[in-house]
This record gives sequence, structure tokens and C-alpha cells, in this order.
Amino acid sequence: MKKESSNQILWYSLAVMAFSTVWGFGNIINGFSEYGGLKAIAAWLLIFAIYFIPYALMVGELGSTFKNEGGGVSSWINQTIGPKMAYFAGWTYWVVHMPYISEKPGSVIIACSWAIFRDNRVSQMSTMTMQLIRLVIFVMALLLASRGIRVLRRLSTLAGTAMFAMSLLFILLMIAAPALTNAEVLSIDWTPSTFTPNFNPAFFLNISILVYAVGGCEKMSPYVNKMKDPSRDFSKGMIALTGMVVLCAVLGTIALGMMFDSNHIPGDLMTNGAYYAFQQLGVHYGLGDLFLILYAICNIITQVSVIILSVDAPLRIMLNNVDTQYVPSALLKQNKYGAYSNGLKLVFVIVSVIIIVPALGISNVDVLVKWLVKLNSVCMPLRYLWVFAAYIALKKAGERFPATYRFVKNRRLGMFLGGWCFALTAYACLSGIYSDDPFRLMLNIITPFILIGLGFIMPYFAKRERMKAQNSSEQNIVGK
Repeated sequence: MKKESSNQILWYSLAVMAFSTVWGFGNIINGFSEYGGLKAIAAWLLIFAIYFIPYALMVGELGSTFKNEGGGVSSWINQTIGPKMAYFAGWTYWVVHMPYISEKPGSVIIACSWAIFRDNRVSQMSTMTMQLIRLVIFVMALLLASRGIRVLRRLSTLAGTAMFAMSLLFILLMIAAPALTNAEVLSIDWTPSTFTPNFNPAFFLNISILVYAVGGCEKMSPYVNKMKDPSRDFSKGMIALTGMVVLCAVLGTIALGMMFDSNHIPGDLMTNGAYYAFQQLGVHYGLGDLFLILYAICNIITQVSVIILSVDAPLRIMLNNVDTQYVPSALLKQNKYGAYSNGLKLVFVIVSVIIIVPALGISNVDVLVKWLVKLNSVCMPLRYLWVFAAYIALKKAGERFPATYRFVKNRRLGMFLGGWCFALTAYACLSGIYSDDPFRLMLNIITPFILIGLGFIMPYFAKRERMKAQNSSEQNIVGK
């Protein structure tokens, strides 16, 4: 009898891993802030039904079909469409992390402020000061990334797990607070009007926040071939993930509704909401600021490591698997630690610009934080488009790619569902661009176009490099 490997991942283990990667307490805060408090529940359920469930199950089919491919979305595109589109998929996956990386140092500053001063004084800081400190933190993280720091990664895993557990703990303790502590919480009116959203233009313009929040389960694709039964267990893990995310979103929103008035949501909720929540939770249980301090410390360690990993991992994913005809050889240069040194320099230039430029036209920190979340909701979902493009191509190919698990067996239905999710993602990215402020609107338009546009320039440089090398070789032959 064949002995099972102790390193095999079971479907429920994958679901937990994906849950901690895809979902976070910040998603609940953002939804509560932008969708009118408890009315966010209807918005979450809608996006889960029409987007996240088919999205997760498509990823399950793609993962089980290409279970021996370790490159994730780029590998799927390479197999179904071709190497050139695989390059653009890899480029998109990497470059959309630039606004994400620029956002994270701000989270470190906010967490440090709450850990030390236990108040929202960051909201009173000038945006230029905020951005300069962001830049310093980013440069320090970039230097650490260039040296391949492994200890911090292990520490971040521990801190991230602890912060994730605290987020779930908040939901449970807040809902149980009235029964366990006799705490005075806001009463919830359980009538339909409390939970019925206003289907106005703002509802549809903010859908990018929801799409951004529920995306990212394709990150689990490299683990497919490490599972006990890849073809079946990956899809089961995605189904379990869906149920966990739905439950957390609904209960988390209810927990926040017991603390914040849905009709009078604080303007700085996106900046300080998580800290207000944990501070008040400590008050309910007579523990002072204990929960607040623990959450802030965990968040500091986690956010620093997220910066480092977001600098390093997407760059490796793109360059480790890229066809050399699409990028100049200079980008493939590695230092003695194995980090792509010139790639890191390119990251420095792009992220530095994204950090400094907004401070020239945004004067309020809370507005800046909210804008960065909005910018990420425009840029990050661009990588999801490649998932749906791969799925459409997979269904179009028919029986060319055999798979044990199929989300849908009907070829045309599969292509329709893939097209629907592609269209909804594209709409979310475009609608998220809107802003009533001209400066922020300009940045929302320019940033994604420049980031994606750089991907078209790299093949040109690579071609010039090859032509130069060819001409040099021919001249040497003539000279001899």
C-alpha cells in the first residue's frame, strides 16, 4: 500500500489558507463604510451570488485542469492562448501590485500611531508628511526585499495568522457581548428597510470595492499539485472558501452594526475603523486597550512583511516564467541573494511616483486613505480579467484539455459565465475610476493606463536589444 505524504494539502486546509489570503477585516470595514452600514449585507450577498461563487469555481476547474502547472494564471494563459498573452498576464499580475505596495506603508504608520498613542492623530497629519514617511518605510522594506529576509517572512506568517484570528474573534465576541457582559450596544432594527440598499449611481460606482475585496483566490493555484486529490479537492476547497467568506462578511457587518450607527458612519472609518472596533471591544469586556494594542502590533509586523512579499513574490512570478523575447535581459539580473536587482529599481521608481504625486493634490489623510483603497479597487482587479480570459479559452477548446472536475460541462454556458465575470470585472475597474474631484479623477485614469502601458514597452526594448546583439555579431564576423 502506498504511504501518503505528510506534505499533502487537504481540501479544508486549502480553504483556510485561501480564506486568510483572500479575506480580511478591512474588507468588512470598507464595505460597511461605502455601502451604508448594514445595507452592505445585501451588496455582499449580491456580489457573492453573481460573481464570487462562479469565480471561485472557475478557478477550481482551471486549477484541476492544469494541476501540473506551477505558474498560476500565466501558465493557464500560456496553455490556452499562447506565450505572448502569458507575458501580459504575468506583467499585469506584477504591475497592479504597485499601488497596493504604495498603500501598505500608510497602514504601518496608522498602526504605529494607535499602538503608541491609542488615538486617531494620524488623521490630523499633513498628507505630505504622511507620504514622506511612507516613502522612507517603503525604501527600508525594499532594501530588506533585496536581501531575501526569511526570518521576517516567518514572523509575518505568525503575526498575520494572529491578526486573522483576532478579526474572527472580534466578530464572535462583539455578537456575544450583550449576553456575556451586558454591554450596551446599538440595537439593530431587523426590518427589510434596514438591509435594503439604495440602488442609486453610488451603489454601482462603488462595486469595484466589492470586486476588489473578493478577488485573489487564484493565488492558491500553485498548491494544486501538492494536494492529496488535486482534481477533486481543489474545487472542494474553493466551495468551502466561498461559504466561509459569505458567513464572515454577513456576521462581520452585523457585528459592526452593533457598534457603528449605519446612518452616521464616521468619515474616517476606512482609516481608523478597525482600531475603533477593537478599542470598543476591550471596553465591553473590561480589558481597556488590550485588544487594540495586540491588533496594532500584529498589523505593524504583517503590513511590513506584506510590503516585502508584494515587492518580491510578484516580481519573481513574472520573471521566473517569462519568455526572454518579451523583456530586456537587464531585468533578469540577480544579486548575490537571488533578488532581481534591476527589477527592484523599477519597483522603486514606480512606487515612489505613486506615493509622492497624490500629496500634491490631496490635503486630507482620511481622503488619501480612501482614495488609495479606491485606486487599488481599480487596478488590482485587472489581473482577474486574465483568469476569466483563460476560462473562456479553456471552454472554447472543448475536450482538448481533459479535467476530472468541471464547474459547468456545457461549453457555451461556460463561455457565457466566463464572459459575464470578465465583463463585470471590466465594468468594476472602469466605474471605480469615477471621482467628483478632478485631481483624483485624473490620477485614477492615468495610473492604470501607465502601469499597463509599460508592459507594451518592454518587448520593444527586448527586440532592440536582440537586434543590437545580432548587428554586433554580424560586424564581428565581417571584421574577422
